Amino acid sequence: MTTREPLEIIVPLRGPYDLREVALMGFGHRDEKSWDGVMRLAFCTDDLERQVGVEVRQVDDRLDLRVHLAPGDVDVDVAVVARQVARIVSADHDGVAWAAVCQADPVLRRLHDLAPGFRPANFHSPYEAAVWSVISARRARAQGIGLRRRLSEAHGATFEIAGRAESALPTPAQLIGIDAFPGLPADRVPRLHAIAEAAIDGFLDIDRLVALDPEEAMAELQTLPGIGPFYSALIVIRACGLTDVLSTQETHSREAIRDLYGLDHLPSDAELVARAETWRPFRTWASVTLRAVGARL
Repeated sequence: MTTREPLEIIVPLRGPYDLREVALMGFGHRDEKSWDGVMRLAFCTDDLERQVGVEVRQVDDRLDLRVHLAPGDVDVDVAVVARQVARIVSADHDGVAWAAVCQADPVLRRLHDLAPGFRPANFHSPYEAAVWSVISARRARAQGIGLRRRLSEAHGATFEIAGRAESALPTPAQLIGIDAFPGLPADRVPRLHAIAEAAIDGFLDIDRLVALDPEEAMAELQTLPGIGPFYSALIVIRACGLTDVLSTQETHSREAIRDLYGLDHLPSDAELVARAETWRPFRTWASVTLRAVGARL
């Protein structure tokens, strides 16, 4: 548990934004049921060499961050951590431009009016998304959340964040040293080791993946054991902070389009692509909004 004084930095916001909406979205391992004004994050930094804990609070048109460091960490660039947090909470893009896209679509307009500050919550990093993909596969989400929490508590780093203990996943160097863990099927261990090795080699570097064409990045990720088309899309689209990649790998968006746009069938790939043309350059955000906010209508 860390005790040193946290570092502070501000992330400016552009356009409508509601941190509460982001924090309570319920995505990946996050499943908060209540809101006390603080979003608590504990994660491996993008260099994948250390962990930090971060308190995120919204004050008008900015986010105030308090960054907790692990004992011995003195060379952490808090501005780099802030950029990672901004990506995680989708505070790194122009909400005014997003609002304009929503106003041009009758369904998105209704959803944006209902939750004007909603933006997608993202995975902390491609590495953490890949780890989640392996430990959560073929099990109930609640079980995956519990397993990830226990693994983080046992082998990661724990921070006291706004009065609550939060644990970050093991770094790749720590993960590669785990040979077994209660509740983790034996066949998942070599898959996690492969992810750790790939991360150490730079294969999961956020800047490298963002620089690739999304389809190329997904194809490369599918060379990792346990990562198929669905999870490769999840990693690229929801861990790299991309706003304009349309996934055809899951049915939830199709179901939302069918229901919200009054179709009598699930849209085909061609229909999905055609429908999403007017959502550019926010096709990712639009798809997530249809699923997450559309359920409230």
